[in-house]
Amino acid sequence: MASKWRELADKLAEQIRRGDYAPGQRLPHIRELVDAGEGSKATVHAAYKALEAEGLVTSSRGHGTIVRQQVPLKRLGIARYDKAKWRDGDEVAFIADRVASGRTYRRNEQTQTVSRVVAPPEVAAAHGLPEGAEVYARARLVKEGDQPTHTLTSYYRPEHVEGTRLVDPAPGPAGRGGGFRVLYDAGYEIDHMKEQLFARAATPAEVKQLQLPPGEPVVELHRTTYTADGTVVEFAIGVHAASRFAWEYDFKVPDSARDGEGQQ
Repeated sequence: MASKWRELADKLAEQIRRGDYAPGQRLPHIRELVDAGEGSKATVHAAYKALEAEGLVTSSRGHGTIVRQQVPLKRLGIARYDKAKWRDGDEVAFIADRVASGRTYRRNEQTQTVSRVVAPPEVAAAHGLPEGAEVYARARLVKEGDQPTHTLTSYYRPEHVEGTRLVDPAPGPAGRGGGFRVLYDAGYEIDHMKEQLFARAATPAEVKQLQLPPGEPVVELHRTTYTADGTVVEFAIGVHAASRFAWEYDFKVPDSARDGEGQQ
């Protein structure tokens, strides 16, 4: 015979799967279920912990126990940087992901802090700067509704962004078209970029900031953005909750042997 907490966890899991509780909805407080006769405080707590371990909910102080979004966001690859989106329109990268996923968004779901700091070693190396050089760090936290999805900190040379909207900490993208449009208007049109991905365990600070369930890893992104002449205009580090994104890449397969023949 299953324990009381297991029976309650199975009952709640079934309710979540059939849609009685929608993604992003808070489950009843423990005291509410205790008062409804579902078991003791310890029983309800154990049931909620089981749901969290199964990936159905997240729990955090101040937010309660929230039903997780089970269909991850598409995190587009090349397509999210299409110049037509940000140069000619207003789809910054995180909005392009939401549109491709059929999800709603609000521009103020991105907040940021901006500070001028000594470049960390990997940032200085990416920009080709000497030790001790300063950069602007634009640190964003992006949410879907009330749930954080990822952080992204972009590092810029001061001479590229001084006096632009990229050093404005107001919530939301840096004006129409976001940061890439700001760089474009300043004469730094992005041409190509390199992305590196790393899966790792989350730090305690990341668990708190991203409201991660126990044991969930993160995907760390390093993005280096270049102009056509090879100037690095942005080096960015993102930290993504692993279960909240499905990474999608669509690109032409290269044929270096054939391409080489045409250059001879």
